[in-house]
Amino acid sequence: MVNTNLHKSRNIKNDEFYTQYYDIEKEVNAYLEYNPNVFKNKVVLCPCDDPEWSNFTRYFAQNFEKLKLKKLISTSYAFESKGVEGKYIVTIFERKNKNFNKSKVEIKGKNFTLAKDINGDNKINIDDLEYKYLDGDGDFRSEEVIKLRDEADIIVTNPPFSLFREFLVWITGAKKQFLIIGNKNCITYKEVFQLISDNKIWLGCNSPSEFLLPNGKTTKQVNGLTRWITNIEHGRRHQKIPLMSMEDNLRFNKKMKGKKNYGKYSNYEAIEVPFTNAIPSDYKGEMGVPVTFLDKHNPKQFEIIGSNLTHGTPMSKIAKKGTYSQGGPSFYMDNDDGTFKRIYTRILIKHKRIKRKK
Repeated sequence: MVNTNLHKSRNIKNDEFYTQYYDIEKEVNAYLEYNPNVFKNKVVLCPCDDPEWSNFTRYFAQNFEKLKLKKLISTSYAFESKGVEGKYIVTIFERKNKNFNKSKVEIKGKNFTLAKDINGDNKINIDDLEYKYLDGDGDFRSEEVIKLRDEADIIVTNPPFSLFREFLVWITGAKKQFLIIGNKNCITYKEVFQLISDNKIWLGCNSPSEFLLPNGKTTKQVNGLTRWITNIEHGRRHQKIPLMSMEDNLRFNKKMKGKKNYGKYSNYEAIEVPFTNAIPSDYKGEMGVPVTFLDKHNPKQFEIIGSNLTHGTPMSKIAKKGTYSQGGPSFYMDNDDGTFKRIYTRILIKHKRIKRKK
C-alpha cells in the first residue's frame, strides 16, 4: 500500500525518508521570490543530513554562491544508532577523504562544513565540503550538535517524523528560522497548533511530491501527506483569499449546491464552513473551516481562534447517551432526529477587524 512506510514511521525507529532535490529547490525558490536575500550571509544547518544521501546538503552546497551563504553545516546520524536493516556501505566520498576511519564510520556521526574554496578552482560548491567525525552519534539533542544549532541562522531539513514535536521545540526554543518537513497531522498537535495560532509558524508553499527510501524505491505523496513547516516569510502568505457573501455562496458556489444555509455546531457557537472557498465575506462571527484552510491563510485577513481540540462543550454534557458518535474532541451538528453528526478536525477563524484611523 502506498505510504505505508510514512504511517509506520511514527511508531518505529526507521525514519529514513529522503527528500527529492526538485522538491527542495521548488520550495526554496518560493522564499527567494519573496526575498532574494533571505539566505544572504546566513549560516545554514542541516542537522539530519549527509551528502551521500541528503539532497538538502547537495542543494545548499551546489547553490552556495547563488544563495550568498556564509556557511553550510550538515550533520549525519551514525548508521548503528539508526537501527535500520541492512549493511552499511562505505561511499566513494568517504573513502577518498583524508579523515576516513573504518572503526568510526558506523558508530560516529559526521560534521560536514562548507565555507570556502579548498580545491583552488575559484568557486565554492559541493567539491569543497570538508568532513570530520563527531564525538558522538550525531543525535540532534547532543551537546555538540546543539552548539552547531546555536551557530546557525537557518535550519533546513526533513527531521525524523517520530521526533517531530521534540525537534520543533529544539528549533523554536533557540529562536531560529527554519524550513522543515512534517507529517500533515502535526498541525493538530497542541504545541504546534498553538504556534500557528500565534502566527509564529506557518505552512510552506508546496507539498513534497515523493520521498526516496533507503532501498532506492520512492514513496509517492497522496493528498499532501506531508507539509513544509516554516517561520520564513513567503509571498503566498500575503495573498488574500477571494470571497463571496454568504448569500452568493449559497446561490452560486458549486460546492454549496443543495444547501439552504450554513449549519451551526451544537456544542459551540460557530457556523460550519465545509470548504475554504465557501468562507462568507460578510459573516462577523466565528467559523469552523477544514485544516486545508491553513494552505491559504493570510494573517492580515483572518484571526485563528482555536480548533475543535481547544473549543467546544463536551457532548456528554449536552446529548443523551448513544445520540452522538464517540471519539476525541469534535464539533457536532444536529441531525434533526435527536442524533448528532460528528464533524472532524476544524479550525476556528474569524475575519480580522480593520482598525480605522481616527
